Amino acid sequence: MAFRRNRARWVAAICGGAALLTRLDCATAAGCAELPVQGEGVVAAVIDPRTLRLADGAEVRLAGIEPAGERSDAGVALLVALTVGRRVVLHGVDDVPDRYGRQSAFVVIEPEAALVQRRLLTEGRALVGIDRVPADCRKELLAVEAAARAAASGIWVEWGVIKNAANSGDMVSRIGRFTLVEGRVVSVREVGSTVYLNFSGRWTRGFAVTISRRVAAAIETAGLSLKSLTGQRIRVRGWVENRAGPGIVLRDVAQVERAGGD
Repeated sequence: MAFRRNRARWVAAICGGAALLTRLDCATAAGCAELPVQGEGVVAAVIDPRTLRLADGAEVRLAGIEPAGERSDAGVALLVALTVGRRVVLHGVDDVPDRYGRQSAFVVIEPEAALVQRRLLTEGRALVGIDRVPADCRKELLAVEAAARAAASGIWVEWGVIKNAANSGDMVSRIGRFTLVEGRVVSVREVGSTVYLNFSGRWTRGFAVTISRRVAAAIETAGLSLKSLTGQRIRVRGWVENRAGPGIVLRDVAQVERAGGD
């Protein structure tokens, strides 16, 4: 895979060599397609709804999204139509592979400069994920997802894509799956080193969002008062786990948003 830029040179140029700033901190003002170029190639195949194989054998994981719905056929078909045989440019904060050797990237199709993630979200074939990405990029993705939801595109034509936090049976069925959950926060409790956002008075059975004290402090620093969420409707995204009842572990403030009437 050919690399257009050297990561260290980019960090030094943008951040003025400030060693205490991370690449992510420096990239917070960039939209997804404006992130540094980390490679390019021709797409040879679609492996799954989030993974491409390039002609040189490299595997690319689509950053910032998750497949929409239980069946991924439509999403895979769209991804094949968009990318196979096309030259793409890979954008991201870095090019560090995951434990499976895949590079996570925002993929831009040339020459029309079309962002693949944007197209999948627009067509309702993807949901915004919980990858840690720059703030402006995440805002861009969430705005596209909201527009697709309003237009009832793709998966959004179906009822119940966003699950009801108050329906414990519904939440139990989502254990192990990436899910968007919406509901009213009944209480915010701190027990030991953990903060709980409870969506039911039955703390041991109802759905809850779990936040470590460290992450809670970071969220408060980012300007979101957890106590202020009591009585508020919020939307949370993440993988539903079974922790004395169904719940989502909040690892980043970007996983939660106020559920206003969009």
